[in-house]
This record gives sequence, C-alpha cells and structure tokens, in this order.
Amino acid sequence: MTERIWLILGLGYSATRLARHLSDRGVRVIGVRRQALDDVLAFTDPTIPGLIERVDVVLSSVPPDPSHGRDPVLDRFADPLATTRARLVYLSSTGVYGDAGGAVVDETAPIGHGRRTARAVADRAWLDLGALVVRLPGIYGPGRSALDQVRAGTARRIDRPGHRFNRIHVDDIAGGVIALVEAGAVGPFNLVDEWPAEPRAVTEEACRLLGAPLPPLEPFDPATLSPAAQGFWAERRIVAGTKLARATGYRLRHPDYKAGLRAILEEEGR
Repeated sequence: MTERIWLILGLGYSATRLARHLSDRGVRVIGVRRQALDDVLAFTDPTIPGLIERVDVVLSSVPPDPSHGRDPVLDRFADPLATTRARLVYLSSTGVYGDAGGAVVDETAPIGHGRRTARAVADRAWLDLGALVVRLPGIYGPGRSALDQVRAGTARRIDRPGHRFNRIHVDDIAGGVIALVEAGAVGPFNLVDEWPAEPRAVTEEACRLLGAPLPPLEPFDPATLSPAAQGFWAERRIVAGTKLARATGYRLRHPDYKAGLRAILEEEGR
C-alpha cells in the first residue's frame, strides 16, 4: 500500500499531477514551493526539517539552481535527509546520459558527460542517500504538449531524419513513481515511453488530431534555434525503460505519443 504521508518539495507541473493521483488514493500530501500559497508551504518554512523526519516519503522535483549548479534541497536539508527514515525520491532527467550518438542507453550507462552536469551531480548525491532516482525525458500532458503549440501557432517541423527522442506523459510519471515506491525500489530508474520518435512526427500527429495544417518543413539549422533548443538537438540517445517494468509490473497508460495526445484531447473534452 502507498505510504500515507508524502512531502513533495517542488510542486511544479509533474509533482502537482502526482499529488492529485496520491490524493485520489487517500494519501496526505504536504506540498512545498518557493513561496507559500494557500495550503502549500514555502521552501523556507521552519517546520520542513521536522516534517522530513516524520513523513513516510520525501520527494524532490527541484532541479539544480542555474545560478550556481547546486541542488537547493540538498543544500538546505542535508542533515534531516541523511537521518530520516522516510523513503527518498528524486525526479531527475535522462539528460544525465548525455549524447549517445543515437544508441540505446539504460541505467547502467555512465552519467555526467553531457550538458546536464549539475543534474548528474545531484543525481549521484541522491543515490548516495539511498534514494529512488527517477530519470525523466521530455514531459508532456494537458496544457503542455504539441497540441498547445499547434493551437498557438508556435509548432515547428524540423527535418532531421533519425534524430529520435523519448517522452513521457505526466500521468505516467505519477503512475510509475507510485508503483516504484510501492515496490520498495531504490537506485536509478528510467521512466520513458516505448516509442521514441522524431519531434516532427509528434507535431504532425497533433495537426492530424486537430485538423490543422502542417507547419512548413524546415531544414535543420542550429542558427535558427534558441540556445536551449540547440542543446536539445546536440544530443541523441534512445532510453530504455524496461527496468521499471521488471521491478514493478507497471504498464504505461500512454506508451507512445499518439496514445498520449489522444488522451489529452479526451481529457479536454471532459
């Protein structure tokens, strides 16, 4: 059975969806954000160290601080995290694997040689604490998908054959994390979809579902991309997620982007 009190540090897009799934299961969730909001605690709240000692699960979805590259949660709460009996969970990134030239990587692959060096340092530090570290690819879901880009007129189709990426629907982040915690898993786990695809394919499917015209097909040209997008396109890898299935038996609700986009439309319709 899922532990009954979770402390979630960093109540952003994915963690908020996870909190909703937990609440539906009768789990009490204590959320923490940078600033207090309604029943959400501020990151500086003095009660948090004591909560870390008392709750059943402590989950952090807080990325390294871009100004200095350090993990704010580990910096601020190192002592209670080192002594708590709570299960520790850290939401990391498959970006820690860096560029694999399009090859398949799993949890045995080395980390830290790509552009996400600060994330890799945090990833290792949470592993050293005995945490469950869940490595996530590109996240999409309601309000944050190719469907929204097509509607906003910002979707692009960049032609770079063979440059495929994994993704994960936000509801499968919730389902996978809960399954891993219930299984008592520790160590690194990839939580990724089963059908890595070129970004243009996702845009084309979103257009098809919406009955919208396709954006023009653009040749790949780094000069037309933002620095963040250039970093995204600079790395190629296919990420395997079979370890999670073996450990938990969890089956993705949205195993590919087509199923995920259809589910978003259905949810919008409801």
